[in-house]
Amino acid sequence: MSSYPLVALVGRPNVGKSTLFNRIVGGRRAVVHDSPGTTRDRQQAEAEWNGAIFTLVDTGGIEPLHVLSGGGEPLAQDSAQFLREIREQAEIAIAESDAVVLVVDLESGLTAADEEIAEVLRRAGKPVIVAASKGENASRREALAEFYRLGFEELYAVSGLHGTGVGDLLDAVVSALPRRPQEEIPDTSLKIAIVGRPNVGKSSLLNRILGEERVIVSPVPGTTRDAIDTRIVWQGQPITLIDTAGIRRRGRIDPGVERYSVLRALKAIKRADVALLLVDATEGATAQDAHIAGFILEEMKSVIVLVNKWDAVEKDTHTIEAYTSQVRDTLKFLSYVPVLFVSAKTGQRVHRVIPLAVQVREERLARIPTAEVNRLVRDAVARQSPPSKGGKRLKIRYASQVATDPPKFLFHVNDVSLVHFSYERYLENQIRAVYPFTGTPIQLEFRAARED
Repeated sequence: MSSYPLVALVGRPNVGKSTLFNRIVGGRRAVVHDSPGTTRDRQQAEAEWNGAIFTLVDTGGIEPLHVLSGGGEPLAQDSAQFLREIREQAEIAIAESDAVVLVVDLESGLTAADEEIAEVLRRAGKPVIVAASKGENASRREALAEFYRLGFEELYAVSGLHGTGVGDLLDAVVSALPRRPQEEIPDTSLKIAIVGRPNVGKSSLLNRILGEERVIVSPVPGTTRDAIDTRIVWQGQPITLIDTAGIRRRGRIDPGVERYSVLRALKAIKRADVALLLVDATEGATAQDAHIAGFILEEMKSVIVLVNKWDAVEKDTHTIEAYTSQVRDTLKFLSYVPVLFVSAKTGQRVHRVIPLAVQVREERLARIPTAEVNRLVRDAVARQSPPSKGGKRLKIRYASQVATDPPKFLFHVNDVSLVHFSYERYLENQIRAVYPFTGTPIQLEFRAARED
């Protein structure tokens, strides 16, 4: 997770946020289109100005249900929902940011929606700089004075399209950012993210682990909107527990605050060492659980599957075996992941979660000596010959573990094109048979070796 200060661009739809974002970060990172609402997900990138580095976030605008009639009249009563969504989006941006750039539109002039956003920002206590966009010509820039009604001192007429005024804007942004120490103390704690679909018991599990009501627990899906960090010490080891919002299927993610909650959950996965993937025992593993597991795997994070609400399941001597089989079948690509049946409500087996996460991280950091790796590979080749193609057989000349966190193995071969995915999977299984790397994905890379 970046330690750079964060600057958020907020404003109405189609005021030029994405164009300004692209100008500042130096590339077409955000989609730019004349249609309002093009930016549906938050975009972010690192930017630099006069030696200062910060993370710039482009937020999506929200289209009002009804536009203003002429003359600056109040929004219609049935536009109240729009105002709530503006407030939620602005508050989220404020909470995460060190400074906010409120983007307004010189072409369309000051609107009630601009004033609504400004009202939220004024109460927040964060530095706010107003960027009046689409200032391509002098006549438009003359309209800047109108925006002093928003109540902010720092106003700049800019053109994201041509770059006019952007330098002055960035000078103000950099001046508003907090001065951070050049070297920060690294966070060496074990970071455990609790992830899953809405209402599977993530917050209840966290509270049970902590033994206190640290976060709100509610039967209503989606209660946790932020990724909440909690620090504990377990047997002398610092641990950071990260509770996250439920991750819905993409098509079921509502605009506004819920989309940001999901993005924060994905961000939590990215900075975690181990993810606890909660599955609802009353429903069994689902396609969405597999989808979330895919997010974890994309980030090459370690995983423990926790089947929660185990107290609510009627059991016989074969129940655990049947559930394990169903979970394994749904999460086919996570065969190396431990499955633990728990109840956050009663505390059943919850005491085993942290020790298992510690074990998984230790194996994530394990390194196999090169001589041992080559012995494993020789034995694997002796048991099953490498594939051949067109009369040419794959030869593995040398192998070694070149990285940990996650583990990565490099194989020097005669011809990379001869490596079949099934043999790659075979080699991984042979390594795991001796060194399980429990819960942790491993990478196998193949490189053509020079002929002797």
